[in-house]
Amino acid sequence: MTIVVTPTTTTVTAQVPDRTSPMPLWAQVSADLRRRCGTGAFEDGVPGELALSEEYGVSRHTIREALRALRSEGVISSSRGRTSTVHGDFSQSLGSVYSLFRSVESQGAVQTSEVMRLEATIDAGIAARLGLPPEAALTVIERVRLADGEPLAHDVSWLPHTLAHPLLDADFSRTALYDLLQGLGVIVDSGSESITATAADDALAAMLRVEPGRPLLSIERLTTAQGQPVEWRRTEVLGGRFSFETSWSTGSSRLTITET
Repeated sequence: MTIVVTPTTTTVTAQVPDRTSPMPLWAQVSADLRRRCGTGAFEDGVPGELALSEEYGVSRHTIREALRALRSEGVISSSRGRTSTVHGDFSQSLGSVYSLFRSVESQGAVQTSEVMRLEATIDAGIAARLGLPPEAALTVIERVRLADGEPLAHDVSWLPHTLAHPLLDADFSRTALYDLLQGLGVIVDSGSESITATAADDALAAMLRVEPGRPLLSIERLTTAQGQPVEWRRTEVLGGRFSFETSWSTGSSRLTITET
């Protein structure tokens, strides 16, 4: 039997903060707003500071601090003159070849990219991962990936230049790398990847428009076509906005423990 729980879109009453609690007022309000966001209570946008101040019986300064915490976590986003909106999560099943572009678009958002770098380069370490000699030329593509205009991930892909040099003239602003490769006669059909938890340094935080230290999922991927390595990729995706799903059965999984 499968049970599906659908978030309600009805009004969820605010829990007024307890002034006798050692927990700061802003933290209590932030926790309650997070709870309400999870129920789908703010599909039309988060109410303004004044309305929330009256609803929770606290100052606008307290509300401002609560909203700041939610923005830093990626729960909501806001810009000058616009209502704060609740971020939706994107999910992807493990165990199959997937495209971040397709994952985002299939879940109802528009995926675009800001291209930071698209050029030929040499990197002995990456070449080794692709089974190439140290001096082999590579095509590198660095992008900030956006969903509905909001940063979602930063990734860098390296490919053998002999294979990928036509991509130097491609427009990556709204397309999938694997679609372009297919146009070159290269069909990605397998691969492997590792996923670890990390945090945004100053450079990544600036590119993803979040505060330094924001939790990220760091993904390293090797993709192949007919057994030949065609791409090595490193992606940092905002942990609060993207999740992976998998199914398993006894005897079919393997646990790898990496000491750090």
